[in-house]
Amino acid sequence: MDIIIITGLSGSGKSHAIRHLEDHGYYCIDNLPPSLIGSFVDLIARSKQKVRKAAFVTDIRGGEFFGELRENLKDLKDRGINYKIIFIDARDEVLIRRFSENRRSHPLGAGRTYAEAIETERAALEPIRRVADCAIDTSELKNADLATAINRALGDDEGTSGFKVLIQSFGYKYGIPAEADIVLDMRFIPNPFYVDSLKNLTGKSRRVREYVMRAPETERFIDSIVDMFEELKPAFIREGKNSLNISFGCTGGQHRSVATAIMVYERLKKNNEEAVLKHRDL
Repeated sequence: MDIIIITGLSGSGKSHAIRHLEDHGYYCIDNLPPSLIGSFVDLIARSKQKVRKAAFVTDIRGGEFFGELRENLKDLKDRGINYKIIFIDARDEVLIRRFSENRRSHPLGAGRTYAEAIETERAALEPIRRVADCAIDTSELKNADLATAINRALGDDEGTSGFKVLIQSFGYKYGIPAEADIVLDMRFIPNPFYVDSLKNLTGKSRRVREYVMRAPETERFIDSIVDMFEELKPAFIREGKNSLNISFGCTGGQHRSVATAIMVYERLKKNNEEAVLKHRDL
């Protein structure tokens, strides 16, 4: 099991970090007391969900429990459970500005100024920072940059792991899917609906797909869509996007859009992409 432990300064961006991991298939828990990490790892190992990746945020909010983190980490290592610690940090003046702008109180802020609370927290976290596998300073990072830094820390420099693409067919007469990122109009292809032997079939039929592929532009179109996806995917990831919805439309969502969606889906799966196929109006 792949275990990631996120810790670091309050206001440094741990919530954004855990959300990024959740989007990439990790089972995530925020503010987990260190003493419960081992028990929870045992629990998910026995579960029927077959959880392969888990991430936990544990930090100073745990109060006295947080002081047990090093001991709990040693226990995990003694039990042969591998984990990686990512420490999220930021400069003091940046943390103060973030707390002030968000009008939030610091977890150690009772009777302390922001500067004093941050100094106290930094001293308490220093032993964990020293043993962390990776430290990320978010002072000058946007959320997308933080996601990229986490990908690199996990050995996925391009951030391609966990990127999902939904290939969807639809019929224009029922409306364009609201969730579509890219909409492609397949009505330039001759319509199988007007062929008596194909009219009552759908794009799932091999005969319909063969008819659709007879149009010389169809294969070039599919090639260009797959090439476009492979070229744009790193750019989407760089901007913090972890999924893409490509929707293919025809008049009724029965023939041309279904056939094309299936063929693009099969090409992407052949390229080892994490793709899902859906026919909205079939």
